[in-house]
Amino acid sequence: MRVVGRPGLGLIVSLAALPALAQNGENPALPDTVSCPEAVAEIATCYAAKHESGAYLLAAMPKRWNGNLIVFAHGGPAVVPPTPTSSQGDLAKYSIGVKRGFAWIASSYRREGYGVQMAAEDTDNARKFFIERIAKPRRTILHGASYGGLVGAKLLEKYAKNADGSTNYDGAFFNSGAVGGSILNYEFRADLRAVYQYYCKNLPRPGEAQYPIWLGMPADSKMTLKDLGTRVDECTGVTKPANARSEPQKQNLANIIGVMRIPERMLLRHMQAATFTFRDVAERVTHGESAFSNRSVSYKGSSDDAALNRGVVRFEANPAAAAALKADGEPTGALTVPVVSIHSMNDPQAAVEAQHAYREQVKAAGNGDRLVQAFTDENEHTAQSATEIAGALEALMQWIEMDFKPEPNAIAEMCTQMSAAFDGPCRYHPEFEPKPFSTRFARGAAVQ
Repeated sequence: MRVVGRPGLGLIVSLAALPALAQNGENPALPDTVSCPEAVAEIATCYAAKHESGAYLLAAMPKRWNGNLIVFAHGGPAVVPPTPTSSQGDLAKYSIGVKRGFAWIASSYRREGYGVQMAAEDTDNARKFFIERIAKPRRTILHGASYGGLVGAKLLEKYAKNADGSTNYDGAFFNSGAVGGSILNYEFRADLRAVYQYYCKNLPRPGEAQYPIWLGMPADSKMTLKDLGTRVDECTGVTKPANARSEPQKQNLANIIGVMRIPERMLLRHMQAATFTFRDVAERVTHGESAFSNRSVSYKGSSDDAALNRGVVRFEANPAAAAALKADGEPTGALTVPVVSIHSMNDPQAAVEAQHAYREQVKAAGNGDRLVQAFTDENEHTAQSATEIAGALEALMQWIEMDFKPEPNAIAEMCTQMSAAFDGPCRYHPEFEPKPFSTRFARGAAVQ
């Protein structure tokens, strides 16, 4: 085999050495071609199909393929149904892999809403589809972003290796992954709903049918994302300039943000999850019971903490419901392949402290040597630059190919090397260590 270039992500092999595309008599025909996003339109051919599960698949095959495949798990959970174009934006955003010679495939997931195990199965189905209908890769890398990081963590536990010891995934890369698990991902949003309702009293309104706030909203509710935004805005004015808010709106917003310690620009996004996703969790996972408890939480950071803690609604977790949610989406740390996980220190949506929880799970399972975490300095969620992502992927590939485990400073150095070929800053901080998740949010000492 003739090799051109350096080992790792940028490895380009001669076309004669590549696995044959699935277009001969021994394999099904190639899938239908579709237009690629502009970012890869000149360098790749894109394919699309609808899986029998209902999920939409999108694949990109670079014209100069390095023989390797990225299987992508997207963020969410989505609150609107998937469409044939659901993954186009992800391919454009993470086009760096295709530009480096990787083939790429993603699943939309079969439906909107929560379901980590479902999304993991749909993502692995995308891998199988690529092999059956397009080509068999030399190496397969899982990439999970945001909620897709949690999907990816659970996927690795179930699908990374087969019972006979053969490998489906050679390694994984997560960026801004919500890897702390389903309870940590959503427990603070249950707190948010409780604090929000204390100040706003419009989810539900006094004259509407009442429901427990951990339910999100009733299964038969007709509320839309726009309706929710209207209610949040009428209470807080969060979508308006500060000088356009009424004094009650300013006070409500200040209290909610003060207690929850989230940027005000993220309030509506977290409320969407605490409403639509909570409904889905209750309906599909916890069988109408609460997986969360704030019975003993002492909220802090408002203009009157004593009044807040006296008046806030309290709820208790059902043990079976909590166990069901953990079973669906809490990592066990059972890693069998190398994983590089990068995260912004200032992520406003998926708290960086989740990485501490994930690392402790992996270490407790005896797999600490299979996980490397590195941290960047952005103020947005999943906003790592192409250079930062390229550096992390290159480090992962060298770990896989040469059994050289990278340290965070090596990933930072790799990013600097990649800056010669790609635009974007290198904002790695090798010295950073995330704190425990319990330090992040408003859960203080127990209420007496």
